[in-house]
Formats: sequence, C-alpha cells, structure tokens
Amino acid sequence: VQLQAFGGGLVQAGDSLRLSCAASGITLRDRDLTMSWFRQVPGKEREFVAAIRGRDNNIKYGDSVKGRFAISRDNAKNTVNLQMNSLNPEDTAVYYCAAGWRLILSSMKTDQAYDTWGQGTLVTVSS
Repeated sequence: VQLQAFGGGLVQAGDSLRLSCAASGITLRDRDLTMSWFRQVPGKEREFVAAIRGRDNNIKYGDSVKGRFAISRDNAKNTVNLQMNSLNPEDTAVYYCAAGWRLILSSMKTDQAYDTWGQGTLVTVSS
C-alpha cells in the first residue's frame, strides 16, 4: 500500500489550492476504507483536516477548515482530493493523506486510527 500526496506549493492569503493523494495497492471503492488529510507544523501536534468514509461517504472536517476546505474521492483515478479555499497563513503546514480501515465515526478525526500514511506535501501561505 502506498499513498503519494502532491499539489502543495507557495500561495498568497486568499488563494485556493488543490491537493491530491494517489493511492496504489488499495482501491478507494473499498467500503471499509476511510481516507483522510492531516497537517503538521514543525514543533506542533498533527492536526486533523478532513476525512471521508467509504461505507457511507460520511465526511468530517476539522473546525479550523470547516467551510473552506472540501474533501472528495475520485474512484476512477483512485485519488482523494482536498480543495482548499480562502487560505490563510495559519494553514501553512505539511499536509499528509492517510488510510484506515473499518473506522467508526468517532475515530475518523484520530490520527492513531489510520494505518498507512503518505509522505506529505508542503503548503505555504504568505500574508
């Protein structure tokens, strides 16, 4: 199983950016699969961003991104996308995608629930 996140870069405050996570060795059609995005700033704890559960397409967002970010799944391309709008400098972080199986709703925001992680892509938002 391999996850590869890409799409990061340097943008200005107010801009939009779209991250993608390409999965290999798994199929995003797996109903037991939950895909997620987390982010981390050096020296700080990893923060939950968004997740989508295969069983029922249940979607959750972190409070700091709710209303600005949108997670989606492209089964044909086997990718998970994160559309990020109205970016601000506080969104600067390394963004990671992760995969977990048979997650209950209450665990979707917990990084320990995920088994497989991508390498991360850096997003920098300048003011």
